[in-house]
This record gives sequence, structure tokens and C-alpha cells, in this order.
Amino acid sequence: MYQFIVNPGAGAGRGYRIWKRLEHQLEMNSQEYRVFFTEHQGDAAEIARVLTAEKDEAKVIVIVGGEGTYNEVLNGVSFKGLLTFGYVPAGFRNALSKGFQSFWKVDRQARRILHPKYYRMLDYGVITFGNEEIVSRRFAGRCGIGLDAALCHNLLCCPVRNQMTRLHLTKILRFGIGLKQLFLAKPTKGYILLDGTQKVEFNHIYFITFMVRREEKKKKNGGILNDDGKLTVYVGNSARKTKMIPILRDLVMGVRRKERGIRVFECSEAEIHLARPLAVHVDGESCMCQENLAVRCIPKRMRVIGS
Repeated sequence: MYQFIVNPGAGAGRGYRIWKRLEHQLEMNSQEYRVFFTEHQGDAAEIARVLTAEKDEAKVIVIVGGEGTYNEVLNGVSFKGLLTFGYVPAGFRNALSKGFQSFWKVDRQARRILHPKYYRMLDYGVITFGNEEIVSRRFAGRCGIGLDAALCHNLLCCPVRNQMTRLHLTKILRFGIGLKQLFLAKPTKGYILLDGTQKVEFNHIYFITFMVRREEKKKKNGGILNDDGKLTVYVGNSARKTKMIPILRDLVMGVRRKERGIRVFECSEAEIHLARPLAVHVDGESCMCQENLAVRCIPKRMRVIGS
């Protein structure tokens, strides 16, 4: 039995169109399945919580949606029993959907999910924050604090987001919002503690982003290279705001490279302490503004159908 959690509104309606094509493939294969549609924020987490509430037979949960839908499911599921994930990207192209087949290859996606050739054991991250009440959130692809998160917050409530998506102008929209947030940004000072041993202090911090280090290639001998339990940390800091513009461009385009104004580290866990609160996000979803964070990687916990 396959359990599909579908966000029909993902990608300005792509989610529904992709599901109808998947549904046709499932019926052609006479595959037994159940489908659950989300209507509001938080629905995917609640559906996942109910589906995995009891430890019984193995379950396969296939997510059709964007980064936010995947994040909700990840935060809703219980890892009590054998749980397998499948993912069909339907939202904005992002760090999480990289390496999965695009939505126009739905027939290939259906074959991959119904007849998997291999599975990948992937890492996920956990971010912890809060002073009076401690809150923990899982993330599958990335989390961050500062400019990157402020861009995500603004994008979530942007009134023209769906229209720009339909016109395939998402990157232009993101860059425009990014410039606005950069103009409004007030950098702060602080430090990051890597693996409990390496303390690095910074002035003029604009953003700190954590990415689950993801391996997508196959070995030549037929084995699969899985995640290695590490996070890649990008710290953007500069005394001159104008130097952040090319970095912002690369951030929007999804380019991750070493350049002036970017410091890159690797770790399994980290703590962030800033002089004042900045915006925080997990997989593009808002976590309000925080000044102290703890981030760690949970290695090889997610069993995912290989793409």
C-alpha cells in the first residue's frame, strides 16, 4: 500500500497536475494506493503523524509537493517502524529537489517509485532554538539564519509569487526580494561553535546557512554513495554591503562556491550565538527570529527510494 501526500497547490498548481499524471500511471499498473490532499499549512504534518502513529507493517509515504510539504511530513512522521520515503518535486527548484527527476518526467517517476532498483539512506538535520520554550525542527535540505531566511519569509507572503511561478520568473522574483532584504539588512556580530571544539567569531554577519551534505552519484561497482553525516556551513559576512550583491545572486541561483565574503566549514553539529535576533528558516519555512541556535545532523535515518 502506497500512501501519497499531495499538495495540489505546490508550484502554482503543478502539484495537482503532476498527481493526475501519477494517478493515471498507478491505475495502469493496478497499484493499490491511498491519497491524502493538503488544504492548509500543517495538514501534511498531521497526515504523516496519523499514518505513522502505530508501529505495524512497513510503510511507503510518497510526497508530491515542494520543499515545505516535504519538511512538514518529515516533522510529522514517527520513525518507530520501517518507513520509506518517495519524493516527486512539484514546487520551486531547491536544494532538496536537486537530484530528483523533474515533474515533466512523471512516467519515469512512477516507474521508479513502483519498481525501485535501490534505496538511499539519507541524513536529515535538527535545529533547536528558543529561550523560554525549547523548540526542535527537522530539516531535509537546509536551514539558515539571516538574509537567506529573510528572503524565504518574504517569499512566503509575496502576493505575486504564483503569477511569477507560472511565468517561470521565480529567480527574478527571488533576486528582487533578496535585494530588498539586503537593503533592509542590519548585519550583526557573533560566533559559531563547530563540533563543540572550534569557535569562530565574525563581525558583520549577513547570513549563516546549513546544508545537509548530499551525495547523488552511484559508485562504478554498482553500490550507492549515501550521505556522510556532515553539514556544510556557509557564513556570509562583509564590512561592505555592496559586496554581498554577487553573493546574493549566487544564493538565488543555487550556486555554492567559495568566494570573498563567504566562509565555508564542515561539521556534524554547531551552535550559533548572535548579538541580536535574525530571521530563521528550515527548508524555506519560517521559524521567526532567533539569536541562539543549535544544529546537528542525524546520519542515515531516512530510507528514500533512489532517483
